[in-house]
Amino acid sequence: MCRIALLLSLLLAAAPAWSGAWLREKGSAFTATSVTAFKDPGGAYDYKTGLYAEFGYRPNLTIGLDFEENRDLYGHALMFARLPVADFGNWGRFATEFGAGAHHRHRDAWAMYKLTLSYGRGFQTGWGNGWVAIDTALELRTHDALYRKLDITAGLSGDRLLNPLIQIETAYTPDHSLYWRARPSVMIRTRNSSAMWVLGLERNDARSDTGLKLAIWNEF
Repeated sequence: MCRIALLLSLLLAAAPAWSGAWLREKGSAFTATSVTAFKDPGGAYDYKTGLYAEFGYRPNLTIGLDFEENRDLYGHALMFARLPVADFGNWGRFATEFGAGAHHRHRDAWAMYKLTLSYGRGFQTGWGNGWVAIDTALELRTHDALYRKLDITAGLSGDRLLNPLIQIETAYTPDHSLYWRARPSVMIRTRNSSAMWVLGLERNDARSDTGLKLAIWNEF
Protein backbone atom coordinates (compact mmCIF):
# COMPACT_ATOMS: atom_id res chain seq x y z
CA MET A 1 0.00 0.00 0.00
CA CYS A 2 1.28 3.44 -0.88
CA ARG A 3 2.44 5.79 1.79
CA ILE A 4 3.25 9.46 1.99
CA ALA A 5 5.68 11.13 4.24
CA LEU A 6 5.07 14.14 6.42
CA LEU A 7 8.57 14.75 7.82
CA LEU A 8 8.98 17.51 10.43
CA SER A 9 12.67 18.28 10.92
CA LEU A 10 14.91 20.90 12.51
CA LEU A 11 18.34 19.81 11.40
CA LEU A 12 21.35 21.62 9.95
CA ALA A 13 20.81 24.98 8.28
CA ALA A 14 22.92 23.59 5.46
CA ALA A 15 21.52 20.84 3.24
CA PRO A 16 20.00 18.23 5.57
CA ALA A 17 20.81 14.52 5.45
CA TRP A 18 17.38 13.76 3.98
CA SER A 19 17.35 16.33 1.19
CA GLY A 20 13.72 17.01 0.31
CA ALA A 21 13.92 20.28 -1.66
CA TRP A 22 17.72 20.35 -1.44
CA LEU A 23 19.95 18.81 -4.10
CA ARG A 24 23.21 16.98 -3.48
CA GLU A 25 26.44 18.66 -4.47
CA LYS A 26 27.97 17.17 -7.60
CA GLY A 27 29.83 13.97 -6.75
CA SER A 28 28.43 13.66 -3.20
CA ALA A 29 26.13 10.88 -2.01
CA PHE A 30 23.86 9.88 0.87
CA THR A 31 22.54 6.45 1.91
CA ALA A 32 20.08 5.32 4.57
CA THR A 33 19.56 1.65 5.39
CA SER A 34 16.98 0.54 7.95
CA VAL A 35 15.14 -2.37 9.54
CA THR A 36 11.88 -2.12 11.49
CA ALA A 37 10.64 -4.98 13.68
CA PHE A 38 7.16 -5.53 15.14
CA LYS A 39 5.97 -8.04 17.71
CA ASP A 40 2.37 -9.17 17.24
CA PRO A 41 0.10 -9.65 20.29
CA GLY A 42 0.43 -13.40 19.70
CA GLY A 43 4.21 -13.21 20.11
CA ALA A 44 5.16 -13.55 16.42
CA TYR A 45 7.65 -11.10 14.87
CA ASP A 46 7.19 -9.09 11.71
CA TYR A 47 9.77 -6.91 9.99
CA LYS A 48 10.53 -4.71 6.99
CA THR A 49 13.74 -3.37 5.48
CA GLY A 50 14.50 -0.20 3.55
CA LEU A 51 17.24 1.36 1.45
CA TYR A 52 17.35 4.99 0.32
CA ALA A 53 20.23 6.45 -1.70
CA GLU A 54 20.88 9.63 -3.66
CA PHE A 55 23.80 11.00 -5.67
CA GLY A 56 24.65 14.45 -6.99
CA TYR A 57 25.01 13.59 -10.66
CA ARG A 58 25.21 17.24 -11.79
CA PRO A 59 24.94 20.59 -9.95
CA ASN A 60 21.23 20.77 -10.82
CA LEU A 61 20.42 17.05 -10.93
CA THR A 62 20.25 14.54 -8.08
CA ILE A 63 19.39 10.91 -8.82
CA GLY A 64 18.50 8.17 -6.38
CA LEU A 65 16.81 4.94 -5.31
CA ASP A 66 13.98 4.27 -2.83
CA PHE A 67 13.50 0.60 -1.86
CA GLU A 68 11.28 -1.03 0.79
CA GLU A 69 10.49 -4.71 1.41
CA ASN A 70 8.04 -6.22 3.89
CA ARG A 71 9.07 -9.83 4.61
CA ASP A 72 9.11 -10.65 0.89
CA LEU A 73 5.31 -10.23 0.92
CA TYR A 74 5.10 -6.79 -0.69
CA GLY A 75 7.33 -3.84 -1.41
CA HIS A 76 8.59 -1.42 -4.03
CA ALA A 77 11.71 -0.14 -5.81
CA LEU A 78 11.74 3.35 -7.29
CA MET A 79 14.39 5.27 -9.24
CA PHE A 80 14.06 9.05 -9.16
CA ALA A 81 15.55 12.31 -10.42
CA ARG A 82 15.33 15.63 -8.53
CA LEU A 83 15.53 19.04 -10.21
CA PRO A 84 15.47 22.58 -8.74
CA VAL A 85 12.40 24.74 -9.37
CA ALA A 86 12.99 28.02 -7.49
CA ASP A 87 15.21 29.41 -4.72
CA PHE A 88 13.83 32.27 -2.59
CA GLY A 89 16.82 32.56 -0.26
CA ASN A 90 15.72 32.94 3.38
CA TRP A 91 12.14 32.20 2.35
CA GLY A 92 12.99 28.70 1.18
CA ARG A 93 13.27 26.75 -2.04
CA PHE A 94 11.28 24.39 -4.27
CA ALA A 95 12.34 21.26 -6.15
CA THR A 96 10.52 18.62 -8.15
CA GLU A 97 11.15 14.89 -8.34
CA PHE A 98 10.17 12.33 -10.99
CA GLY A 99 10.22 8.62 -10.13
CA ALA A 100 9.51 5.32 -11.88
CA GLY A 101 9.82 1.73 -10.75
CA ALA A 102 7.78 -1.27 -9.66
CA HIS A 103 5.78 -2.55 -6.71
CA HIS A 104 4.93 -6.16 -5.90
CA ARG A 105 2.73 -8.42 -3.84
CA HIS A 106 4.24 -11.87 -3.44
CA ARG A 107 5.44 -12.82 -6.94
CA ASP A 108 3.20 -10.45 -8.87
CA ALA A 109 4.70 -7.07 -9.86
CA TRP A 110 3.39 -3.92 -11.54
CA ALA A 111 4.76 -0.55 -12.62
CA MET A 112 4.60 2.53 -10.39
CA TYR A 113 5.22 6.23 -11.01
CA LYS A 114 5.65 9.18 -8.67
CA LEU A 115 5.65 12.97 -9.07
CA THR A 116 6.73 15.11 -6.08
CA LEU A 117 6.90 18.84 -5.40
CA SER A 118 9.06 19.73 -2.37
CA TYR A 119 9.50 22.89 -0.34
CA GLY A 120 12.38 23.38 2.11
CA ARG A 121 13.59 26.18 4.37
CA GLY A 122 16.41 26.47 6.89
CA PHE A 123 16.12 28.60 10.03
CA GLN A 124 17.56 29.23 13.48
CA THR A 125 16.08 28.03 16.79
CA GLY A 126 17.03 28.44 20.42
CA TRP A 127 18.20 24.81 20.44
CA GLY A 128 20.27 24.94 17.25
CA ASN A 129 19.97 25.28 13.48
CA GLY A 130 16.89 23.85 11.85
CA TRP A 131 15.02 23.25 8.63
CA VAL A 132 11.55 22.30 7.53
CA ALA A 133 10.62 20.29 4.43
CA ILE A 134 7.15 19.83 2.95
CA ASP A 135 6.60 17.33 0.15
CA THR A 136 3.40 16.79 -1.83
CA ALA A 137 3.22 13.81 -4.17
CA LEU A 138 1.04 11.83 -6.54
CA GLU A 139 1.97 8.15 -6.65
CA LEU A 140 0.38 5.87 -9.23
CA ARG A 141 0.64 2.18 -8.49
CA THR A 142 -0.75 0.36 -11.50
CA HIS A 143 -3.07 -2.51 -10.58
CA ASP A 144 -3.76 -0.59 -7.37
CA ALA A 145 -4.64 3.12 -7.13
CA LEU A 146 -3.50 6.74 -7.36
CA TYR A 147 -2.31 7.95 -3.95
CA ARG A 148 -2.19 11.55 -2.72
CA LYS A 149 0.71 12.17 -0.39
CA LEU A 150 1.93 15.00 1.81
CA ASP A 151 5.38 15.25 3.39
CA ILE A 152 6.67 17.31 6.35
CA THR A 153 9.93 16.73 8.29
CA ALA A 154 11.02 18.24 11.63
CA GLY A 155 13.77 17.66 14.19
CA LEU A 156 16.81 19.27 15.77
CA SER A 157 20.52 19.12 15.03
CA GLY A 158 23.66 20.28 16.75
CA ASP A 159 27.08 19.17 17.92
CA ARG A 160 25.57 17.17 20.79
CA LEU A 161 25.50 13.38 20.75
CA LEU A 162 21.71 13.01 20.53
CA ASN A 163 19.19 14.97 18.45
CA PRO A 164 15.42 14.37 18.11
CA LEU A 165 13.58 13.61 14.87
CA ILE A 166 9.88 13.07 14.17
CA GLN A 167 8.56 11.49 10.99
CA ILE A 168 4.86 11.30 10.11
CA GLU A 169 3.61 9.67 6.92
CA THR A 170 0.12 9.84 5.43
CA ALA A 171 -1.46 8.59 2.22
CA TYR A 172 -4.97 8.89 0.83
CA THR A 173 -6.86 7.31 -2.04
CA PRO A 174 -10.60 7.64 -2.78
CA ASP A 175 -12.89 5.03 -1.19
CA HIS A 176 -10.27 4.23 1.47
CA SER A 177 -9.54 5.66 4.90
CA LEU A 178 -6.51 7.90 5.45
CA TYR A 179 -3.32 5.94 6.06
CA TRP A 180 -0.86 7.30 8.62
CA ARG A 181 2.47 6.28 10.12
CA ALA A 182 4.28 8.12 12.95
CA ARG A 183 7.92 7.60 13.82
CA PRO A 184 9.54 9.54 16.71
CA SER A 185 13.30 8.94 16.69
CA VAL A 186 16.62 10.04 18.07
CA MET A 187 19.67 10.64 15.86
CA ILE A 188 22.96 9.47 17.35
CA ARG A 189 26.17 11.03 16.07
CA THR A 190 29.31 8.92 15.70
CA ARG A 191 32.67 10.48 16.49
CA ASN A 192 35.14 11.01 13.63
CA SER A 193 32.70 9.55 11.11
CA SER A 194 30.16 10.74 8.55
CA ALA A 195 27.73 8.04 9.73
CA MET A 196 24.75 8.64 12.00
CA TRP A 197 22.58 6.05 13.78
CA VAL A 198 18.84 6.61 14.04
CA LEU A 199 16.78 4.75 16.66
CA GLY A 200 13.01 5.17 16.80
CA LEU A 201 9.54 3.78 17.37
CA GLU A 202 6.84 3.33 14.74
CA ARG A 203 3.05 3.31 14.96
CA ASN A 204 0.59 3.09 12.08
CA ASP A 205 -3.15 2.73 11.58
CA ALA A 206 -2.85 -0.84 10.28
CA ARG A 207 -1.33 -2.36 13.46
CA SER A 208 -2.05 -2.38 17.18
CA ASP A 209 1.60 -2.97 18.14
CA THR A 210 4.56 -0.57 18.14
CA GLY A 211 7.61 -1.25 15.98
CA LEU A 212 11.26 -0.56 16.72
CA LYS A 213 13.31 0.97 13.89
CA LEU A 214 17.08 1.07 13.55
CA ALA A 215 18.76 2.92 10.67
CA ILE A 216 22.20 4.15 9.70
CA TRP A 217 22.75 7.26 7.57
CA ASN A 218 25.98 7.84 5.66
CA GLU A 219 27.23 10.81 3.65
CA PHE A 220 30.07 10.44 1.14
